Formats: sequence, structure tokens, C-alpha cells
Amino acid sequence: MSRTGSTDDGDELLVRLGTLTAQARAQAEVQRSRVELAVALQRGMLPRGLPVGDGVRLAVRYAPAYQGLNVGGDWYDAFTMPDGRIGLSIGDVQGHNIEAAAFMGQVRVGLRALASVDSDPGELLARTNELLLSLSPDLFATCTFMRLDPATRLLESARAGHLPCVWATADGRAGVTEDEGGPPLGIQSGVHYPVTRYRLDTGGVFVLLTDGVVEGPSMSLDEGLDQVVRLAGVAAVARMDTDSLAAAVIKVAERVGHEDDAAVLVIGHDGLRTQP
Repeated sequence: MSRTGSTDDGDELLVRLGTLTAQARAQAEVQRSRVELAVALQRGMLPRGLPVGDGVRLAVRYAPAYQGLNVGGDWYDAFTMPDGRIGLSIGDVQGHNIEAAAFMGQVRVGLRALASVDSDPGELLARTNELLLSLSPDLFATCTFMRLDPATRLLESARAGHLPCVWATADGRAGVTEDEGGPPLGIQSGVHYPVTRYRLDTGGVFVLLTDGVVEGPSMSLDEGLDQVVRLAGVAAVARMDTDSLAAAVIKVAERVGHEDDAAVLVIGHDGLRTQP
């Protein structure tokens, strides 16, 4: 083979490599833009403030995770209902892309809007489920919705395929709720979501979370939940404030591998009246 032929082959190879590199950079830029848009959607859909009520103390933490160049659709929400009770939700949308982040916004807005019509947690999940099905989504979402009465400390809960909650009382008891739930939202029509009632004792806490907090390559779901149970129990006995507990719980996500979004919503009651 001549020297000229070898040179021509090398030049052609360099040109092809340059073209492939440029294409890869362009694709990466498009994907990075999609991730930035999804993150902006996530942040824009999360509440900017938390409601207050006599003795009620709420705290949240959220850590978006990146799988390659993808993001997920976890959310939390807390708002005051027309009757003065507090609505609380946490959930996880299937998938890790901009569509999941957008669908998360639809679920969260749907829950808020329908709560002004019917605030019963079971009925609210059922109505939201039918709404999502009418939109013909390709995605589904797991969700827990709770309604808290600050005056009586009655906490009513319904679950749609979501993780159970962790609870702890000031006398040292702690565990995982064993309430009956229904299927995720957006899968099946005509679903009934049972409502379970709890009493939020003074000094007690409830911890709502998504599976990115307690499940990953380094830890099973049961092991992760056990860690949160221990944290909640210690926090309740020590009268730790809800913000400190939420910060401690989100750190569990780092130990499990944190391949998914991680959201934490802590509900506490200290028995003190909110200052006007």
C-alpha cells in the first residue's frame, strides 16, 4: 500500500470521528436541555411555603437524583383546605424524563383542585384517578394523601400504591403504618381507596416519603424503612424539631444509593399554639 493511500485513509477516519463527536455533543446538549427543563418543572411545581396550624409543625426535604441524564417525578405538597384542615400529599410518577415531571404537575394540581370539592382522602384519590384516566396518560403515579385537623389532631390517610408511612410517639413507640391501600393512580377505573384514621399525639411524628429515600443498590426497602423508624423514634423521644428530623431522614437516601428522586414530608405536633 502506498504512503499516499495510508494518509487518505487516516484523513477519512479523522473526518468520520469528528462528525460522530459533533453528533454526540449535539445529542448531549439536547438531553441536558431536557434535564434542565424537567428540573425547572419540578422546582416550579413544589410548594414555596408550608401551612401553619396550632401546634402543627411541618418540614420537607427534596433531593432530585440523576440516572444518566434523566430526572424523575417525585413530589410533596401541603396546603390549607377551605374548611381549615391541612391537606398533605406525597407521590412518585413512573419514569425518569420530562414527561414524568410534567405528569407530576398534573397530579399535584389535580389533587389541589379536587380537594376544594371533596376533601375526604379516599374520595379525593378516586376522583383524581378518574381525572387522570380521562386524560389517557401513558404514565401512572403512586400517592399518599392525608387530611389533618389541627384542632383535634385527627389525621386521615388514603394510599394509592404508595409506600406506608413511618410513625413515632413521644413515649418511644415507632413503626410503619399497616393501613390498606389501593392501586396507583391512572391504571384502573372505579377504584375504592380506604381511609385510615390516626391521632397525632403531642410530641409524635408521621414521616411520609418516596422510595428513593429508603430503597437502592446499597439497601433493601425493609432495611431503609427500619432506619427511618429508628430515626423517627429517637427524634420523638428527644423532642427533635421536625426540620432536623427531615434533614436526618433525607440523608438515608445517600446510604441507599439514591438512584431515584427522594422526597420527605414530616408532620409533627408540639402542643403549642401558633403565634399570631
